[in-house]
Amino acid sequence: MDFKEAHISRATWRSQSILRHLDTEEIAYLEEMSDIINFKKNDVIFVEGKHITGCYVMLSGIVKQFKTGVEGKSHILRLAKPFEILGFRSALNQEPACNTSTVIKECTVCYIPMECLHHLVKSNGSFALDLLQIACRELEKSHSIITEITQKSVKERLAELLLTLKNNFGVDENGYLNIALSREDYADLVGTATPSLIRHLSEFKADHLIDLDNKKVKILNEQALEKLTIFKPKKIIQ
Repeated sequence: MDFKEAHISRATWRSQSILRHLDTEEIAYLEEMSDIINFKKNDVIFVEGKHITGCYVMLSGIVKQFKTGVEGKSHILRLAKPFEILGFRSALNQEPACNTSTVIKECTVCYIPMECLHHLVKSNGSFALDLLQIACRELEKSHSIITEITQKSVKERLAELLLTLKNNFGVDENGYLNIALSREDYADLVGTATPSLIRHLSEFKADHLIDLDNKKVKILNEQALEKLTIFKPKKIIQ
């Protein structure tokens, strides 16, 4: 495995990803066992209910993870960014994938086979503890989503989502969010119907809180959005 092919330095992925816990010998083992894989937009990394053979550490890009519910309706669990790990719970439990992961922005991943993941968990306590902490945060996030849907209005949830997207993915040279989502994706993340989401986006634009350019969104008045919710943006580190 050559991390140069992933356009990312060892110093970066070792300091920012879960792989930072590995020692020299474990890194050598990882490089022998794993692969660097490039995915294009709309590629499917793994499918809910299908056999999974390992996990994936993201090195670049954005991946949408979602579950399919009643009548085929999907629910987005998270938008994964560089240095996050995908599919590790299913790989550890040797169970079918618990969600579907698709690429929404071209990405590069480090694929870690199941046997390699199991070996690292058994040999490195810090690595194993980090995985456990990530699983706990994911569980807490799922509980928070339920609370937010029942206790916050659509307008509040949309304001919080926009601030979260800016905090997690940043903006481009023109000030637009560095992530382009469909109106359906926004509605799914907020927990509302698409027509309702579109109406609230239009209201935000009319009130000069945001600007819209097709799928691109620019936040014009961050303070006003913050006033709509108790949300306090924090950098998410895994």
